[in-house]
Amino acid sequence: MPTSADSAHGFFDLNLSKRSRIAVFIAAMLLVPTFLLPLWAMTLYSNQFPDGLHLDIFTYKLAGAKTPARDDLREINTLNHYIGMRPLLESDFGEFVWMPLVIGFFLVFALRTVVFGKMSNLIDNAVLFLYFGLFSLWSFHNRLYAYGHNLDPTAPVKVPPFTPTLFGSKQLANFTVYSLPGPASYFMIGFFVLLVVAILLTRRPNRAAS
Repeated sequence: MPTSADSAHGFFDLNLSKRSRIAVFIAAMLLVPTFLLPLWAMTLYSNQFPDGLHLDIFTYKLAGAKTPARDDLREINTLNHYIGMRPLLESDFGEFVWMPLVIGFFLVFALRTVVFGKMSNLIDNAVLFLYFGLFSLWSFHNRLYAYGHNLDPTAPVKVPPFTPTLFGSKQLANFTVYSLPGPASYFMIGFFVLLVVAILLTRRPNRAAS
């Protein structure tokens, strides 16, 4: 009589179906645009800036909207100076070093899963990517908290410590700040969803056969 350990071992040793491999390959391709598209977007509106100050956060850089008359990242850092917040500098974001490398690892790992076609590889890919996603959100929130709470007490404008919003909108002094995931985040979510779909595509036929 097979034990639960035997069943688990058999499940992890399953060969992926053709449809599962196709799903994993498509998932891997979804990671390619994440190197080029914004991961997160923040926009600040006020009476002074009715058209908004826009900041895109990529996996490897910060980029403010630019016009011949204005650089939004520079304007945001000027406003940060008045309230005693540290300037937004790419050199302060360690994530810009390791995040592209980690995403590249998952892309290669997914392609490896397509080639070797084992359920164990697919499960590892999905679980590790889930941990990566949760850690990245925690890291982003922690950084926002640090920026909004480590304020210079000698700043010209006094504001109480705050945490910029991670999702949605928030009123900060005379600014309304909107923070939303960018296209790269949705591609990363799609990557994880397709890995789960690939697991189910192999699991269901094997359950039916047993």
